[in-house]
Amino acid sequence: MAARQDPEGAKSGDPKSDLVRGTLEMLILKALVPGPLHGLGVARRIAQITRGAFDVGPGSLFPALHRMEGEAWLTSAWSESENRRRARFYTLTKSGRRQLERESERWGRVSLAIARALEAT
Repeated sequence: MAARQDPEGAKSGDPKSDLVRGTLEMLILKALVPGPLHGLGVARRIAQITRGAFDVGPGSLFPALHRMEGEAWLTSAWSESENRRRARFYTLTKSGRRQLERESERWGRVSLAIARALEAT
């Protein structure tokens, strides 16, 4: 039986995609801290920084990038990629850096609370 896909393109029951729905924006922001990347570069960077735990597909990535541009957390510009093709490169804005700080603090609190709950007897 094939896995059902949710509206963001993640397969239900797939542990690699379960958490992405709630954290994709934070992972994108974090991926862009070192500098501008094109969409595929963002996906590769997320896989790298999560040590392969998250494989973000275009069906989730590009709508999120578009939403985040609308929030003014990112800007984008067309440029030439490393393989000499035209690609849209995304850059983190000051507003995006502030959002990353807020989300990082929130996830720190959430993960601590969950760790405590799992350790409870």
